[in-house]
Amino acid sequence: MVAAPLGIPELRRQWREGRAALIEQFRQGPAQAAAAERLVRRISRLADTTLQRLWVESRMPRGAALVAVGGYGRGELFPYSDVDVLILLPEQGERPVDDEDPMKAVLEGFITACWDVGLELGSSVRTVSECLTEAQADITVQTALLESRRLCGTRRVYDQFRQCTRASIQPAAFLRAKTLELRQRHIKFEDTPYALEPNCKESPGGLRDVQVLRWIAHAAGLGRSWSEMAGKGLISRFEAQQLQRNEGLLKLIRARLHIVAGRREDRLIFDLQTAVAETFGYTSTLKQRASEALMRRYYWAAKAVNQLNGLLLQNIEERVLGAQNAPMRPIDARFFDRAGLLEVASDDLYQRDPHAILQTFLVFQQQVGITGFSTRTLRALYNARGMMNHAFRIDPVNRATFMAILRQPRGQTHAFRLMNETSVLGRYLWVFRRIVGQMQHDLFHVYTVDQHILMVLRNMRRFFVPEHTHEYPFCSNLAAHWDQPWILFVAALFHDVAKGRGGDHSELGAVEVRRFCRDHAIEREDARLIEFLVREHLTFSHVAQKEDLSDPEVIDAFAKRMQDPRRLTALYLLTVCDIRGTSPKVWNAWKGKLLEDLYRATLRALGGERPNGAADVETRKLEARQMLALHSVLPGSEEALWSTLDLNYFTRHDSGEIAWHARAIKRKAQTTQPLVSARVSPVGEGLQVLVYAPDRPDLFARICGYFDSAQFSILDARIHTTRAGYALDTFQVIATHLVDYAYRDLIHLVEHQMAEGLDQDGPLPLPSRGRLSRRVKSFPVAPRIQLRPDEKAQRWLLSVSASDRSGLLYAIARVLAQHDINLQLAKVITLGERVEDTFLINGAALQHNRQQLAFESDLLDALG
Repeated sequence: MVAAPLGIPELRRQWREGRAALIEQFRQGPAQAAAAERLVRRISRLADTTLQRLWVESRMPRGAALVAVGGYGRGELFPYSDVDVLILLPEQGERPVDDEDPMKAVLEGFITACWDVGLELGSSVRTVSECLTEAQADITVQTALLESRRLCGTRRVYDQFRQCTRASIQPAAFLRAKTLELRQRHIKFEDTPYALEPNCKESPGGLRDVQVLRWIAHAAGLGRSWSEMAGKGLISRFEAQQLQRNEGLLKLIRARLHIVAGRREDRLIFDLQTAVAETFGYTSTLKQRASEALMRRYYWAAKAVNQLNGLLLQNIEERVLGAQNAPMRPIDARFFDRAGLLEVASDDLYQRDPHAILQTFLVFQQQVGITGFSTRTLRALYNARGMMNHAFRIDPVNRATFMAILRQPRGQTHAFRLMNETSVLGRYLWVFRRIVGQMQHDLFHVYTVDQHILMVLRNMRRFFVPEHTHEYPFCSNLAAHWDQPWILFVAALFHDVAKGRGGDHSELGAVEVRRFCRDHAIEREDARLIEFLVREHLTFSHVAQKEDLSDPEVIDAFAKRMQDPRRLTALYLLTVCDIRGTSPKVWNAWKGKLLEDLYRATLRALGGERPNGAADVETRKLEARQMLALHSVLPGSEEALWSTLDLNYFTRHDSGEIAWHARAIKRKAQTTQPLVSARVSPVGEGLQVLVYAPDRPDLFARICGYFDSAQFSILDARIHTTRAGYALDTFQVIATHLVDYAYRDLIHLVEHQMAEGLDQDGPLPLPSRGRLSRRVKSFPVAPRIQLRPDEKAQRWLLSVSASDRSGLLYAIARVLAQHDINLQLAKVITLGERVEDTFLINGAALQHNRQQLAFESDLLDALG
C-alpha cells in the first residue's frame, strides 16, 4: 500500500514535532548513556522516514539511490547534527541522453525540499566512479563512505558502490592517513583532553577518537564493534566495557549540550557548562561548582578514552603492519625493547611483582632509544591499577624507585606524563589524584591543575637541557650551576597540589610536601628548601609585579624572606616555570625583566651589598653620558633636563632609558607642546613610549585614552613630575593584533597621533564599556580596591583587581583625573583575563574621609 502524498508543510510539522517530542522525552528522563543512545537512534530513524517520503514525492530518477553517510550512516543523529547523505547516480553511459536537464532539476528540487522541511542537509551527488575518485584524493571522503546505509532508491547501484568502496580501501594506507589525521587534530586541540573548554567530539579523548578506532578496525577487517574487536583479540572484554561505558558518557554529554545550546554545539564552553551540569542533577556548593563536577566526570572519561585509544591503535598497527613479529632485545628479566617500545616479559608481570610498575618508568628513562610503551605494556599497566593500593604506596622499595625516577639525569617530562596518562601517578601520589581533571577558575590558567603541574615540571626540566638554553639563557645558566635538579622537580609537582580544597593552597601544599619528604627519607635541609618553595611559590611574582623595585626597603624585606642565595635562585626558577605554565598569553618579556631585576637586586642584598642611592645614580648618569656621546650629543646637553629630576627618577630607570630620554628632550626641556617619542622596546615585544609635556591633572587619562583607542595594552607605566612642572612618563605597551616586526612601522604614527591628541582641551570622553570575553562572563571577578597610606600618609598605594576588558585602564585614569589625584607610579599586570594593577598616588582628596570615600565609590563604579 502506497502512503498518501504529504505536502512540505505537513512533513515539516511531523519532523519538527517528532524531533521535539524525542528531545523532551530525553530531557525528562534520567541522565543515562542508554537514553542518549536511544535518542540518537530514534532521531536517525525519524530522519530516515522523512527523507524516504521526500524521495518518493520528489519522483527521483530510476537508477539513483539515497545513501546515509558519516554519523548518520552509523544510524546516529544528535539533536542538531547535520544529516549527511549521498545521492548515487547511474554512470553517465547508463542514463538516457536527453535525461540530464530533467534529472538536474529533480535533484535540485529534492535537496531544496529537504531544507524546506527543516533537515540541515549535508549532501553530495556522485556516481560510483566519482565517489572512488574523490575517496582516493580525500581520506575524509573515504571515511564518510566507509559508514553508509541505503535509505531508498535502486539497490543495484548501492551494492556496486559498497563493493567498489570496500575493494578500494588499502588497510595500511588508511591506517597511516587516519593516524596522521588524528595527530594533527590532537595538536589543533592543544594535544590534551584537559582543555578548559574541550570539544567533546574533536578534542583528544573525545568521540572522534572512538570513531577513528572503529574506522581503522573496520577498514582492516578487524571488527566494527567493541565486542567484535574483543573477539579478535585486539582488546580485552574489560577494555571493551570501559570503551563502551566512556563512549556512552561522551554521547550523553554531547546530546545534552546540543539541547541546552539549542543548536549544533560540540564545545563545552564556559557559558554552557553550568546549564549542562544542572541537567545531570549537579548543584553548586561552597566547595564545588556544578560545572566542576560535570567537567571532572568528562575529563576522567576523556582520559580513559585517550588511554585506551593509544592501546588499541597500537594493537591495530601491529596487526596491520605485522609489527607484532618485530625482534625483541632483552633489557633485563622483566622488560624487552621491541622496535623502540618497552615491552613487559609477561602479561601478569605486575600482578606477580608490583614493584615492576614504577620500575617500568625508571627503565623507560634509563634506556636510550626507548620512545614509548608497547600495547602489551600499556594493557598490563591498565589492568594493574587495582594493585596500586595503600600498601603499594607505603612500600619502601616503591618509594625508593619513585625518588630514583626524580633523580635521573634525563626523561622526567615524558616519564611523568606517561605516569599520569596511565593513572600510575595519581595512584601512587594519592594527593595528586585529587587534582586530576580539577578546573581552575582564575581566568589565567588554561589547563586543569594536573596538566598545569606537568607543564611546570616540563618547563623546569628544560632549564637543564642544553638544547633549550636559547629559550631562557639566564635561567639555563642558573640551572647549570644547580646541583640537585630533583629538588626543583619535587617543588614543581607539589606547588599547586592542594588547589580546589578551599583555604590557602600554598600552606596546604607545604603540609603535603612535608609529609612526602618525610615518607621518602629526604634529608632535613633539602626537605626544608622544598617546603619553602611550595609555601612561597607565589611570593616572587607578587613582589616583582606589584611592588616598587626601586625602593631599597622592598628589596631588603624580600631578601630577609629569602634568607640565602640558594633559596632565592630556586624560587626564581620555580616562579618563571609557574608563570609560563599557566597560559601562553600570560608570559611576556616585560614580566621576565621584572623577575630578573628583583632576582639581581635581592642577590646583591644577600651578598651584603647595602643600597647606596647616590653612588648608583652617579653610575647610571656616567653610563648614560657615555651612550649620549656615542650618539654625538654635545656634553652637558643633558643638564637642562637632569637638573629638574629627583633621585626617584634615576633609581626607576636604567642608564639606557635615561640616555634615550635625554636625547629625545634635548633643547626642548621648556617646550609648551607635548613631546612624544617611541621606540621598539629593548626588553621584548612592543613599544616604549615617552611622553614629556606640561603637567595637568587629566594627562594620564588622555594618554590611556589614546592607547585604548589604538588597541594597545599598557604593561608598565612610570610616572614622574619634574621640579619644573613637567610630566615625564614612560610606558611599555603591546598590541596583541601585531607581530614584532610591525611595531617599527608604527613609531611615527604613534608619536604624531598621541602628541596631537594630548594638545587638545575639552572634557574627557566617556569610557567605552569594553566587551567582556566569554570566560569573564562565565567566571566574573568581583571588582576589589585597596587603598593604603604610607607611613607619613603622604602617598597611597592603590591596588585594583577586576576582570579585564578594553578601556578599563582609561576608566581608572579618568576617575583619578576627576578627583585631582596625582599618579606617581603604575604597575599594570594582566593575568590572562584578570587585571591586578597597583598605583602609587597622592592628592588632597585622599586626606579627607568623605572625599576619599567618594573616590573609592566612583572607582568601583568604573570597574563594575
